[in-house]
Amino acid sequence: MRAQKLTCYTRTMKILYLNIWGGRAGQDKLIQFVESLNDSVDVFCFQEIWSAPYEHCEGTLAGGSEINHENIMVESLQEIAKILPDYEYFFHPHHLDNYGLMMLVRKDLDVKESGDIFVHKERGYVPDGDIGTHARNIQYVTIERNNSTLTIINFHGLWNGKGKTDSEDRLKQSKNIIHFVKKLTGDTVLGGDFNLLPETESLRLFEIAGMKNLISDYDIKSTRTSFYKKEEKFADYVFVSEGVSVANFKVLQDEVSDHSPLLLEIK
Repeated sequence: MRAQKLTCYTRTMKILYLNIWGGRAGQDKLIQFVESLNDSVDVFCFQEIWSAPYEHCEGTLAGGSEINHENIMVESLQEIAKILPDYEYFFHPHHLDNYGLMMLVRKDLDVKESGDIFVHKERGYVPDGDIGTHARNIQYVTIERNNSTLTIINFHGLWNGKGKTDSEDRLKQSKNIIHFVKKLTGDTVLGGDFNLLPETESLRLFEIAGMKNLISDYDIKSTRTSFYKKEEKFADYVFVSEGVSVANFKVLQDEVSDHSPLLLEIK
């Protein structure tokens, strides 16, 4: 039976963003990390979640590397949901049916709406060549709190094999997200792996639209772990609308992926 929903919030809310890298940094270590946050995080936002293997893709390129199912947590959705029984999960794939975005929301929070919107290509699009250039969506949940709403958005931005600089597709992707955000009422939190460098116009568009870039506001120096060997140390971002009161924001030092976990605490 679903737990009684809270109608008044006097404590802070904690939201965690993490690209799990398909569990390649160590599946047991990832599970232990997530389980350790069971009592403290209210909303988990994960990228690179699998719900089943794609056997037909074994050995093919995805994001510049060959898919090897032995190294991938191919049922990460089920395994993570199992260790977080007090959360309701939402899964929205962006490549075929078994790979994409997952959010877990504590069951005592009042979710009014959930869904996804494609912001690069269309649902069902299968690219030629490297499948890492697949379609991209945002997933969202809208939570009612203190007679207002908070929409939390989870995002994994376009990879194009040409670095993390601006491109026509990335600029259009950002504009599509902003178009969605502008239609929302209440406050907004947008985060995830944007696959962008800090100085890009594709990121600056969110600031122009009135959102605060917490990576720059908190002078974060890197969002990557030692598993990531390239020089570019940024990929992950969190933006908040003007009405969001931030109590704390930090990059956690846990090395459970080639991406660092981002933890936002709001009042």
